[in-house]
Amino acid sequence: MNKHLNLLDTGNGNTKIAKTNRGGLYRVASLSLMPDRILCPGSKAAGCFEGCLKSSGRGRFDNVAAGRQWRSDLWHQDQDQFLYRLTRELKNFSLLCQKNGITPAARLNTISDIAFERYGIPELFPEIYFYDYTKRAARLNKTPDNYRLMFSYSGRAQYANQVQIALGAGVPIAAVFRDEFPAEFLGRPVIDGDKSDLINSKAGPVIIGLKAKGSLAKADQSGFVIDAERIPALVVAA
Repeated sequence: MNKHLNLLDTGNGNTKIAKTNRGGLYRVASLSLMPDRILCPGSKAAGCFEGCLKSSGRGRFDNVAAGRQWRSDLWHQDQDQFLYRLTRELKNFSLLCQKNGITPAARLNTISDIAFERYGIPELFPEIYFYDYTKRAARLNKTPDNYRLMFSYSGRAQYANQVQIALGAGVPIAAVFRDEFPAEFLGRPVIDGDKSDLINSKAGPVIIGLKAKGSLAKADQSGFVIDAERIPALVVAA
């Protein structure tokens, strides 16, 4: 076990989280694992695994990938130790934010989809604002008040039921577009979601437009990444 590697990144290791931190009102701690089919149980139906962000940005560096893999291995091999370390780090992070007069926030699934509400993590820290994306519609509207979830869209036929449940839940839905954002999608207005995930989490029933990032995502043809010119056909098919 690597006793010196932290689970949480409380700095600016993630580009979008760095943008949020520059706002000054919140400081965000993030947890990045190396995704797999167990950590991302909705990825098979959504077809997003091959175009995953795991290899984009800092994820292309060997040391970053190794750190993510170590965290994933710890989760798989010793969840008790993982949760103990996570709780300890979140407590220290919260105290640091309190000292500096900043509201603490945490995104524990930057590239994973673990139901942390099942482990009581958000309830332990009511002062921390937790937020995440999920591909499991069953998680929506079932988290504590300080834990908000956004749903991640895919146009694959085998994922359509999940999308319909998410639309009925009234939560923000993230959709990845290959090029430009349309003004509307699935009957909802589209907002630019590449600025701040924290703001996105409070946006209500909108479509959070995200640009495809990384060569794999940009080349994706599974239905996860949307081509704007095909939107009318997609809407009819839904």
